[in-house]
Amino acid sequence: MRVLLVEDDDVLGAAIRDHVRSAGHAVDWVQRIDDSRLALAGVPYELVLLDLGLPDGRGLDLLRELRAAGSAVPVIITTAQDQVAVRVEGLNAGADDYLVKPFDLAEMSARIAAVARRYGGNPSPKVISAGVTVDLAHRTASTNGHAVSLTAREWAVVERLLSRQGAIVTRAEIENSLYAFGAEIESNAVEVYVSRLRKKLGREFVQTVRGLGYQVLK
Repeated sequence: MRVLLVEDDDVLGAAIRDHVRSAGHAVDWVQRIDDSRLALAGVPYELVLLDLGLPDGRGLDLLRELRAAGSAVPVIITTAQDQVAVRVEGLNAGADDYLVKPFDLAEMSARIAAVARRYGGNPSPKVISAGVTVDLAHRTASTNGHAVSLTAREWAVVERLLSRQGAIVTRAEIENSLYAFGAEIESNAVEVYVSRLRKKLGREFVQTVRGLGYQVLK
């Protein structure tokens, strides 16, 4: 999943970025609203982690801009403001969830996964396809009852495919989920991860649609 992190605190921003990256997601970190606008204009993000108090304005104003423009990108607000009125204002502005600082990074990961499932059409964390059972909430996978261990990057590919289960996901879309700005993209990275998933989960789990991309069947 490609995530935009909007956070002006250097220490907290680095901690969030590293934690989300460790789960296999690509993270672009900006510290100002104007940089956020530039990033959002150029990348189809799947989630925005948005601080409210930023050096050049309010995060809520950016959120309202996004919703007024018709953007449905999921947004989780992260802020030290814990007043009920502020939370209500954020949710009414179009936020999908709200985390009050300081928050536990494990809880943040659970909130991210829950929002991603809702937008991907998989409100249930458990998905079954081609004899493979995937529990998105607990990040476990098994085939024919036997547990299978996946790396963080392999999980990122699985989650991207399952976010649109039954639909075709292009190679570029998978790359967007794996690599942040400035990262060096290996030309055959997607093929390598798909090959590894097939070895671990069976060849039928990930289908190749020649010339178009990949899919996991419902």
